[in-house]
Amino acid sequence: MVWSRVVTDPGPQIDAIDPRAVRPSRGARSRRQRELVGGLLRCYPVSFLVLAPYALLIFPMAVFYDNPQTGFIVLLVGLALLGSVSVETLGLFFGRPDPQWRQGMRQATARYPRIYPVARLVTLTSIAADLLGTYLGRGSIVAQISGELSDAPMVALTKLFSGWGALGFALLVASHLGGRLSRGKLYGWLAALVTTQAVVTMLTALTAPLVAFLFFVVSAGVVCGVFRLRYLLLGTVVMVLLWPAIFEYRNEIRQDQGIEVSDAVTAVDRIRLDRQLTLVAGIEVPVDLGQPGLVDHLRYGLVPRIVDPDRPALSTGQQINQFLGGGPTSASNFLLLGNIWFFDGPVGVLGVHAFWAGFVALLLRWRARPGPARLSLFCLVCSDVLLWSGTYPESTIAFLQHVVSAMTVFFLLWLTRRIPLGAGDRLALPAGGRTRSGALRGPGRHGAHREGDA
Repeated sequence: MVWSRVVTDPGPQIDAIDPRAVRPSRGARSRRQRELVGGLLRCYPVSFLVLAPYALLIFPMAVFYDNPQTGFIVLLVGLALLGSVSVETLGLFFGRPDPQWRQGMRQATARYPRIYPVARLVTLTSIAADLLGTYLGRGSIVAQISGELSDAPMVALTKLFSGWGALGFALLVASHLGGRLSRGKLYGWLAALVTTQAVVTMLTALTAPLVAFLFFVVSAGVVCGVFRLRYLLLGTVVMVLLWPAIFEYRNEIRQDQGIEVSDAVTAVDRIRLDRQLTLVAGIEVPVDLGQPGLVDHLRYGLVPRIVDPDRPALSTGQQINQFLGGGPTSASNFLLLGNIWFFDGPVGVLGVHAFWAGFVALLLRWRARPGPARLSLFCLVCSDVLLWSGTYPESTIAFLQHVVSAMTVFFLLWLTRRIPLGAGDRLALPAGGRTRSGALRGPGRHGAHREGDA
């Protein structure tokens, strides 16, 4: 018996279109939005670092309390942005940050197989040096009032690592972007760094370093792509809500150390950064108080104090306080923008930010992607010379000091490039492979990525 199969004609085929294949998922849209925002921030990092604290805290305070000098604050920020935005926009014609930021950072850090162990070493050294130095009296409110520096050799030794908190942050971020450190472990290390600064605050009774470090971590993390922009807004709100309790606790610590605390200054008064900035509004600028010049920058910035122990301590904050009619036992500043206006005038505000915008553009755009050394330099710029609360011009000297201190770490990174990867350290890159010589290859413009340098 022969069986036959009857095949019916189904007629013209009409493909069913899955709406999910046409409309990108919410996760894909969110990822593209983050990449777009991240790319924009890496095109204008200095402008973002200038604008963020004013947009989130200082401008709202000035408007809410009807500060009569709000226009002066707008002028200062406008001059700084004019310098940074113009240079950063001009830099776009010569090169842009790598649009595939994470993949580019993987390839840029692949030549440093031991970057994560080095990052751990730097971070642990920073934590130990900060805690030991603070325990020995470095940077305390008592030392600030007395104006005396501890001459203990261990204190001088701990100062050599004063910038390693930002350096450790940069190397941890590079390790994470390079695929050698999970996000959970990255957050754990960053929590350890922040906790260390909280302990330092309790021992020194100074809250400014903690607030400054928190802002640096979140803002630099946003630019580097490890935090979302909303984290900066959330952190600002949390800090404002917690500030009265922090302020009260700080005053209790000071009173326990025998320091008189004025009841006339409230937590709200202390957080009115807009008033602190506008103190300089009615002063004829520029003002010469004998602030550090070029020779002082070289002496203090490039020569460690352990080699030059007889040089006097820099006291720009005390000089400003005395100029305002205060005593030598307290320090004042007009925030970073106000200090630059005070010492260098409007041309200085524009010129300083134009210079650092060009410097940062080179760090993030030269040869398409930064390696760990250039990323570290960028983070030192963020934590020192561009920090909104920094005391200019001492902040520039601090940057030079920290760069000199970082040279040993950069040399260690260079040495560890010769150490081969272990079996458990191999990375499976999502794109590209490894040639016989160990060089990475991956898709990019014209079929290949250039390797990132230091």
